[in-house]
Amino acid sequence: MAMTAKEIERKYGISTSKLEEVDERAAVGELPGEPGPVSAGRPLKFGTALKMVGYKEVPETVEAIDRRAGSLGMTRSDYLRSLVRQDLARA
Repeated sequence: MAMTAKEIERKYGISTSKLEEVDERAAVGELPGEPGPVSAGRPLKFGTALKMVGYKEVPETVEAIDRRAGSLGMTRSDYLRSLVRQDLARA
């Protein structure tokens, strides 16, 4: 559902005319403010570099994983990490 100009102004505190001004300046390479530091990816979660581990699964299993993770207050990734750690600890 599209928002009206007034709704956008109320929600984000910026008028349509200001958005148009920023858009026009951005179109010619002028961006407001000073650029911040560049960082690739998200910050390290565990204080060390991470490697991607993944696999494909059928949608029904992914939905069940997400439900179980949610019931434990976890993300899918955190849930799967915990399962791998538990198994490795038992090995």
